[in-house]
Amino acid sequence: MRSLIRVGHALTAAAIAAGLVVTAPAGASTAPHWSPRLDNPYVGARPYVNPEWSARAAAEPGGTAVAGQPTGVWLDSIASVHGADGTMGLRAHLDEALRQNATLVQLVLWNLPGRDCGRLATNGELAWGELPRYKQEFVDPIAAILADPAYARLRVVTVVEPNSLPYLVTHVQPRSDATLACEYVKAAGSYTEGIGYALAKLGAIRNVYSYLDISHHGNIGWDDNRKPTLALLVKAATSGGSRLGNVHGFIANTANYSVLREEFIVKTVINGQHIQQTRWVDWNPFIDELSFVDFFRTEAVAAGFTAQVGVLLDTSRNGWGGPNRPTKPGYETNVDVYVETSRIDRRARIWNWCNQVGTGLGERPVAAPRPNVDAYVWMKPPGESDGGSIHFPNSEELFNRECDPYYDGRPNASPDPTGAWPDAPPAGHWHSAQFRELLRNAHPAL
Repeated sequence: MRSLIRVGHALTAAAIAAGLVVTAPAGASTAPHWSPRLDNPYVGARPYVNPEWSARAAAEPGGTAVAGQPTGVWLDSIASVHGADGTMGLRAHLDEALRQNATLVQLVLWNLPGRDCGRLATNGELAWGELPRYKQEFVDPIAAILADPAYARLRVVTVVEPNSLPYLVTHVQPRSDATLACEYVKAAGSYTEGIGYALAKLGAIRNVYSYLDISHHGNIGWDDNRKPTLALLVKAATSGGSRLGNVHGFIANTANYSVLREEFIVKTVINGQHIQQTRWVDWNPFIDELSFVDFFRTEAVAAGFTAQVGVLLDTSRNGWGGPNRPTKPGYETNVDVYVETSRIDRRARIWNWCNQVGTGLGERPVAAPRPNVDAYVWMKPPGESDGGSIHFPNSEELFNRECDPYYDGRPNASPDPTGAWPDAPPAGHWHSAQFRELLRNAHPAL
């Protein structure tokens, strides 16, 4: 779906080139008014197009085809709230949204103390014990800006701290992948208290809709991961002064690659053997995101979240199109061959996450694509690197070996390739080669 942008006077070249601009009617009222509270904020909305991302996308061959799409604005440091090194801060984005005559802005808050505790290298600016700074220097300024009546007519979707709470299940004792960083964070309560505080502050602003991250099926699909993660979500949503009602919905597959539907795995048993026993499925009750979110949402409502809770699915990099995409169910030689020749997701292992080779753009952002799904979104801006493939001296990030295409020594795992791109820049920097591949392998095709 191509979004229509209504713009006052700050037009992006990409939007013009893509033919997406409709000028605001003369004499239109600019008086602020509060956006009515909606069950699904995406329905009928004109989402904000980040001009910084749009310009980078449009500069690539063929990039104008998607440069007018809405993407998430990531607030990943204290400086990012105010703007740093020539980049736009939160208020600048909101002002630009008003100039575009947009009605919906998507934000990602991603700066918890001890962030990324389960990764081989953690990359947050705040240590696990710096919860007061998180509250006072990160969350409070964001809430103050969003509460400004000048932005009252905007619907503001906030994804609160993705890729966090599941680590307190999958990377603590007695799990084999336990890390000291996650042990410290769990003991300190930094994640649950921090998320609860953010939910409480944002929940006091009537035009803000907060979504909590539920990772993806290849991370918490198993019962012994999914159920304790849900318990942590409940704990977080009732900590720091928050309540369950502050959670408008959940988001799955944030910045990840899991497909919506493995449409060619149509059988569960091959020659008497169940597909769950294969190396790829690995006894996971889910093989794709749609089946996972439908089930998780039902469990969440049973756990106390509102029956109106919706789900967002990040489809920015889960298309897996191109010449390697299967077109029919695979060979039934045995159960492993069947799964390997049928599956759309081509990662070596389902948990590989950094700059994956072979990916493509997924479904375009669209509201209400199916029941209980509020939208397919591009919360992760396509083309922004997940992390550097080598150590960069004086880089702002630590080197994460999971972004190294030649690393196969992950702790407590059999040797597996990471599937990461070579020559990738540091996290958040523009990765031209990957973006061009995302365009080539888009599914649906561009």
